[in-house]
Parts: sequence; structure tokens; C-alpha cells
Amino acid sequence: MTGHIINNLVEINDLLKGLSQEQYNRQLEILSNASIGQHVRHILEFYQCLFKGEQSKEVNYDARQRDLKLESDVHFASKTIDDIINALLDIKADFPVTFVADYSTVEDQKPTLIQSSFYRELAYNLEHSIHHQALIKVAITEMQLTSLVKNTFGYAPSTIRHIKICAQ
Repeated sequence: MTGHIINNLVEINDLLKGLSQEQYNRQLEILSNASIGQHVRHILEFYQCLFKGEQSKEVNYDARQRDLKLESDVHFASKTIDDIINALLDIKADFPVTFVADYSTVEDQKPTLIQSSFYRELAYNLEHSIHHQALIKVAITEMQLTSLVKNTFGYAPSTIRHIKICAQ
């Protein structure tokens, strides 16, 4: 599974290498004034939260750092992707983790604790990444930069397989 995640992150990193700083930071109305950088930061911080929870055996995606440098500096984001890939290469085995989930919209409610595993959360992070890549594709389409990615950028693997079957 880590190979699929690494491929996904490399795909994002390849896009970043083709973007200017201005394109990475451009806020687009079609994305509710979000930027590609904001979506990339969001993807990467989920992975960072998961790796941070490796010691405590607990992951809380709400407690992410929200590092503005990740969303504003395309080179820093690219380096962070490299760091996450290196961490993925060091994974030895699956282990239990507790997912801290707080879906309330008010204060003073206790989060729900859900038993999960590191690998299950990695799978979630991959799905989460693909979802945000689809939004990033909207941005690069709006900026007429689709030549920077494959046609399947932002597609789930099952959709890519389905498209291949239909093409036969």
C-alpha cells in the first residue's frame, strides 16, 4: 500500500515542480477563494498528524498544525512531500491506533474515540489526498495548466480501472 501512496505523493510533487509560486498561491473563486497551496497543505498535514501519532498511538486530524509556510511556499511543500515519502519507506509494520474524531460544531463535547490501525489510517489519507487532488484539478483546469498532470490526476484507482475497461 505504501507504494501506492508514494506514487500519489510523487504525482502531486511533479505538479508542484511545474507551478510557479504565484500559481501555487493564487486564490480562485471556483475553489471558494482557496489556492492549490491550501489544498496541498491540507493533504500533507493529515500525513504529518498520522506520523506524529506513531508514538502516542493516537491520531487526531483536527490537531494539525495548519502551517502557512506549507500553503505559501511551493518549494517547502515539495520538500515536505519528500520527507513524508521517506517516512513511508521506514514503515515496518501495522499497529493499532485510536482515531480521535470530533464531528461536533459546538464546544464542550467530547470527541469519539474509534479504534483503527496505522495502515487503515494510511488508506484513509490516500483517499483524502485523491479527493483534494480532484479539487486541485479544478484549479489547474481554471488556470489552463492541465498539461502539468496526467488525465487521471484526482481520480480514484477504481475509476481509472473502470475507464480502462470501458476503453477496451
